[in-house]
Amino acid sequence: MPLAMARVTTARPARYVKQLVSHMGHKADAALASDGRGTITVASGTCTLTPTPDRLDLTATAVDAESLARVQDVITRHLVRFATQEELAVEWTAPTDGGELEPTAPVVGEYLLSHHTPADDVLGELAVATREAAGDAAHMQVSSDEGALLTMLTRLTGARFAVEVGVFTGYSSLCIARGLADGGRLLACDVSEEWAAVGRPYWERAGVADLIDLRIAPALETLRALDAEPVIDIAFIDADKDNYPAYYEEIVRRLRPGGLVVLDNVFLGGRVLDPAYQEARHLAMRGLNDMITRDERVHSVMLPVRDGVTIAQRR
Repeated sequence: MPLAMARVTTARPARYVKQLVSHMGHKADAALASDGRGTITVASGTCTLTPTPDRLDLTATAVDAESLARVQDVITRHLVRFATQEELAVEWTAPTDGGELEPTAPVVGEYLLSHHTPADDVLGELAVATREAAGDAAHMQVSSDEGALLTMLTRLTGARFAVEVGVFTGYSSLCIARGLADGGRLLACDVSEEWAAVGRPYWERAGVADLIDLRIAPALETLRALDAEPVIDIAFIDADKDNYPAYYEEIVRRLRPGGLVVLDNVFLGGRVLDPAYQEARHLAMRGLNDMITRDERVHSVMLPVRDGVTIAQRR
């Protein structure tokens, strides 16, 4: 369970961050961000230091409990050593498993769901049909607030050509199709005709069925068959996580300037924050999240919506 946090009360948080980064930079990988946050990596683990007006927030992560303890010890010892004008209390929380994190507190999530334009009857009935058909797998459907976000982003981009990777029962497809400009179309990629069939009647009822080109085939094959020119206005990725990096690359190179790619589940239930999780999907998503922040082709933002949503805009 290699995640732990500490809140250190102090009137000099920014000063301590600078001192720690400067000192530790000679013996570890240390960096100071423009917003004042510091990051120090030692012993197969990392500590992020975030200054606030009256405290210093520490978040330590590591690949295992032993490495986590070393990170905590190193940061605590150096921080206390620098505190020559006050006595600091560095009390770490018990180690936590990243898979047990709540990206947003349940009460916040409920408030968000009750404060967006409500889903209409067609979307509501499709959500019910999905729960009845999919049972426990129904969680793969996007939430109503995320669906509203997809419709809004599609409209804001004036999208005439949209791409979706991962259709499931077609709730997100319907949301994207509703946001398309006149004459627009959605290329929807999935490998399951069975699940997509659940949504087809609702696409018809919403009057968007003719706008959705459903391709039942491996998505990479479908994407690589597209014109290499930048023709995509908006894309949504919500499919098998191992292939997210490949989907992202095929889409970004075809995004028009100003076009958007939206990626769902970038937190993987909090597991991407916890380096103890080393399965292929965790490594793929963690690596992609890091890469997008360095990708000079896009401007990006990661939002704590449901299981994490990244929005990247082509420069």
